[in-house]
Amino acid sequence: MEAVVVGVVIVAALLALVGALSVRLVQQYQRGVVFRFGRVLTPVREPGLRLIVPVADRMVRVSMQTTVIGVPPQGAITRDNVTLTVDAVVYYRVVDPVKALVNVRDYPSAVLQVAQTALRSVIGKADLDTVLGDRDRVNAELKAVIDAPTEGPWGLLIERVEVKDVALPEGMKRSMSRQAEAERERRARVIAADGEYQASRRLADASRAMANTPGAYQLRLLQTVVDVAAEKNSTLVMPFPVELLRFFDKFTRGAEPPAAERPPVGRPEPAAPVPGDGHRRPQA
Repeated sequence: MEAVVVGVVIVAALLALVGALSVRLVQQYQRGVVFRFGRVLTPVREPGLRLIVPVADRMVRVSMQTTVIGVPPQGAITRDNVTLTVDAVVYYRVVDPVKALVNVRDYPSAVLQVAQTALRSVIGKADLDTVLGDRDRVNAELKAVIDAPTEGPWGLLIERVEVKDVALPEGMKRSMSRQAEAERERRARVIAADGEYQASRRLADASRAMANTPGAYQLRLLQTVVDVAAEKNSTLVMPFPVELLRFFDKFTRGAEPPAAERPPVGRPEPAAPVPGDGHRRPQA
């Protein structure tokens, strides 16, 4: 009887050991790749509890989550011969776990090396203005260059590539600062000149309109007086009406004698003759 109990216990222990060696847990974000005597079995194991053959099978779990790697700063020379130090960040994930395990060894390191070489290559083909001002274009080119050798052969998908920082030499920074300052000054002068031109055009139009309507001068005069009187001061400046000046001018011209009655300029008037003085002869 005791031998039977011992045998049952041994069988139960063996079954438990076989079950422990056969059951594998695959998480939701993972996929399981089973190798039977070194050969890949299809299909890939989905998330959940999965059974494998002990000793003969070996399961490798591959994460399907998006992985982020930082590309260390890389020194590069742009197409217009400017030395830069650029770093970037790469977002990728596994789309084919079999290729990621079979075709490449340590695919995170492989992606990092490809990203470094691609960053130098893309920066070398672009101008400084493109690198600084058109980041979307540079990021798209980086993504295309990195995605080409990784998606098909390695089963990886490059989701996004972004340039984080661009370090410029101090001399280049000073030159760009002077250039930006000169550009802002040029724009300010152009805007001021344009404003003066528009103001002169408006003043010319206003003067023509007021010239056609003489009463407009009086209205403008009254408006000016109202604007000046609104200020809290003890001095009031009154413009002299132009019409009053014209009135005095006409009055002065009307009081002058005709040109025929005026004495000639530069010639003295003849003295009045003394009566009887012209016919008198000197006596002896």
